[in-house]
Amino acid sequence: MSKRSKACEISQKVKEIVWNRDEQKCIYCGRYVPKTYANAHYIKRSQGGLGIEENIVTLCPECHYQEDHGLNTKLYEEYIENYLKGIYGANWDKSKLIYKKY
Repeated sequence: MSKRSKACEISQKVKEIVWNRDEQKCIYCGRYVPKTYANAHYIKRSQGGLGIEENIVTLCPECHYQEDHGLNTKLYEEYIENYLKGIYGANWDKSKLIYKKY
């Protein structure tokens, strides 16, 4: 596994922290979801999005599908960004969520 792949992967520890942070439910529609769904990257993995708490949210399968496939993309991006900013405040910095080789 490459360093980038490893950095973008979401560990079980991060999944559990995010799932509890998000009160075990989809942050968008509010439905309860199993812990395995604490796995939606704000900055996409394909774009180098890190598998860290500040870049991961819990979404139900339906909302995650819509977010991944470009349905209501702008709405999801804005909502998730505001959600994460609300949690992490001034410490949340979009530029720190992306894998940097150097």
